[in-house]
Amino acid sequence: MQQIELSYAISPRRRGRALIRNPLMELLHAVREHGSISAAARAVGYSYRHVWGELKRWEQVLGHPLVTGDPGRAAQLSEFGDKLLWAERQAQARLAPQIEALHADLERAFALAFDDSTHLLSLHASHDDALVLLRARAAATARLQLDIRFTGSVDAISALNQGRCVMAGFHTLERPPSGSLAQRTYKPLLKPGLHKIIGFARRTQGLIVAPGNPLGLMNLADVAARGARYVNRPIGTGTRVLFEELLARDGLAADAIDGHGHCEPSHAAAAHAVASGEADAALGIESAALGAGLGFVPLVHERYHLACLKAALEQPAVQALLLLLRGAAWRHQLGTLPGYESASSGEVESLRSLLPWWNFKPKRKSG
Repeated sequence: MQQIELSYAISPRRRGRALIRNPLMELLHAVREHGSISAAARAVGYSYRHVWGELKRWEQVLGHPLVTGDPGRAAQLSEFGDKLLWAERQAQARLAPQIEALHADLERAFALAFDDSTHLLSLHASHDDALVLLRARAAATARLQLDIRFTGSVDAISALNQGRCVMAGFHTLERPPSGSLAQRTYKPLLKPGLHKIIGFARRTQGLIVAPGNPLGLMNLADVAARGARYVNRPIGTGTRVLFEELLARDGLAADAIDGHGHCEPSHAAAAHAVASGEADAALGIESAALGAGLGFVPLVHERYHLACLKAALEQPAVQALLLLLRGAAWRHQLGTLPGYESASSGEVESLRSLLPWWNFKPKRKSG
């Protein structure tokens, strides 16, 4: 059993970073992508001699060959090298929310240490790619550090109500019907007059499928009818609520879906399960599907909401966030993310104006 040690580096902010970098995995990925040691060395910015020496050193440490091929000629990963790289990618996909939270904790600590004028806003939220973009933009342009903890939608609102965060992120169908599972899930957690909703984004959820959609899956009914292997999201997540609402809409029982009890913690992890062949379909966001090189079948439009207590609206950190969300630059950046568009971003709305569950008619006075 190999021991895993984690480390981190302090460096200028840059785009496109890996969640957790590992030099060996970067070398293996470069060999797979470029087909030779020399091309891989150029790609990672090291000499041929260094890369060859590192691969041989790791082969001795791990006790297995990593590459096949003669020096100076075409090279490819060995079976063990392929398995090692796959295992690392799978672990990163499954642990993405936790790794993002670790990044946030470290960046928050150093942002506050180096600049006491930086605002800090604690946010528990359902995992969302747009929030990852927002955190980077807030830190770079608004002197605002978003301390995001990714969790299920129910847990996020519960954390808000318990005072463990200032804001919560959750999502529902764009026009959730009265009497829906969304109403039964969220109505007990949110109170008119106490909570306010801040517009964030409209996004598309659908089926993440293999490239080209070889099984021709267009909805959950097709998943059931064709015996496709499905990967679900945990109970308490907004996507699990959506899954159960779609089942009800199509008149399906959960046990009609092969794999409905197999859960992955994030959109990225669900997409990885499809990409690796463990599953044929998952419910998720378009950006996760395209990011993994997969197909996507749009099913519904959702609104992603940010909720806070009414009393928190005047806090400097919340005001900084509202200003950022209302800006044209953020709305443009949000629109570049596949499956996302601006929807009242930064606008403060009441629960009654956005969700139908409190839109009741006043009782008439008798006689």
